[in-house]
Amino acid sequence: MSYLVDGNNVMAQRVGWHRDKPGARRRLLGELARFAREAGVTVEAVFDGAPDEFFPDGSHFMGVRVFYAERGRDADARIKHLVEASRERRTLKVVTSDRALADYVRRCGAEVIRSGDFRRRLEALSADNKEEDARGGVKESELGEWLYYFGADPDE
Repeated sequence: MSYLVDGNNVMAQRVGWHRDKPGARRRLLGELARFAREAGVTVEAVFDGAPDEFFPDGSHFMGVRVFYAERGRDADARIKHLVEASRERRTLKVVTSDRALADYVRRCGAEVIRSGDFRRRLEALSADNKEEDARGGVKESELGEWLYYFGADPDE
């Protein structure tokens, strides 16, 4: 399963993201890398605007492939091209809030996830990681299993 993310749509789900676009782009790439690692999926992100000097078009950042809109075009056109080139459209999930792009992607056989829904998923993952960090690497949902494994009574 793979995800193709309209980066600007997901970044726009946060207030004030436009004040530091390169910073917002880097933060999103970090979140996408964490998501890819945790979910065991491949992730590609497409951004509007000129490529970042540290993340050129087609580069990889911690497992996330980074693309940009082609000169004189927008990210939606690049996403359409990537969807068309995909061999596994039935397992492809495209993250966007653009209605016309979403309709096109569905006609191609891929699934669409709205950017706001995906943003909430990233934030939930981030919250889980904070919880895990606070517990020394153990999620609340796994705590009982680990206590049992080490012979401790979870009720004590």
